[in-house]
Amino acid sequence: MKPSVLRLGPREFTVTDRVVMAIVNRTPDSFYDRGATFAEEKAMQRVHEVVAEGADIVDIGGVPAGPGADVDAAEEIDRTASFVAAVRAAYPRVVISVDTYRHEVARAVCAAGADLINDPWGGVDDKLAGVAAEFDVGIVCAHAGPMAPRTRPFRVAYDDVVAEVLKHTVELAEKAESTGVDPHRIIIDPAHDFGKNTWHSLEVTRRLGELVATGWPVLVSLSNKDFVGETLDAPVDDRVTGTLATTSVCAWLGARVYRVHQTRQTRQVLDMVASIAGDRPPRRTTRGLA
Repeated sequence: MKPSVLRLGPREFTVTDRVVMAIVNRTPDSFYDRGATFAEEKAMQRVHEVVAEGADIVDIGGVPAGPGADVDAAEEIDRTASFVAAVRAAYPRVVISVDTYRHEVARAVCAAGADLINDPWGGVDDKLAGVAAEFDVGIVCAHAGPMAPRTRPFRVAYDDVVAEVLKHTVELAEKAESTGVDPHRIIIDPAHDFGKNTWHSLEVTRRLGELVATGWPVLVSLSNKDFVGETLDAPVDDRVTGTLATTSVCAWLGARVYRVHQTRQTRQVLDMVASIAGDRPPRRTTRGLA
């Protein structure tokens, strides 16, 4: 059985902790916020807001997930590394994650104070784990199927999507551990939408307990995703309810880290699930007692 404690930067999280990872995009063309936090001042304002709303992790990204203008490693570093240093100075105990699939970027942001490398493209750069080991930081091991970075799935098919996700993410996690990454700092991610159609993402959600059963902490990135939009026939700005419903299911099934746009609402959903599960007492209990 893998270690139950997840250690990221200055924080330790147990199996009953449900961890909120707030998204801060340093891009002008992100699919959801359309560049609202591209400017550093706006990005730092977003950090202040999400920390106040209960975020445990701030996830900083310098490249959008979808197709678009090319962003080379130097530009990605320019968008992220100095900002990581500024967040680190402002919030010494907040875990800082950087969403990147490039080892050059990972090295620069870890040197600036990042605690976690969030690789969304499933290990396309095999040097990432070495950087995580060198800096003693965490790494997210995701499944993106056969997709190259910043491409969309096209007629992708699996005999058993969950079996494929399990095989790939566990292999990446074990490889990271063998490379020298502390196993307490390794997370697996089924990567909803990445290399998957809506049916695949729904099945991964329904069978998430199989990933949890591996013992590796599971991260889910559900926020306003296309599988939510297609399931409900909802545009990108009307997917919060579907996202939160999916979040509650994943929380009940044992996911431990939640990458989100809506921090306050997600924190409330996770706290409610934790209380129903008996892992967290209510904040107050006066009804019927006085």
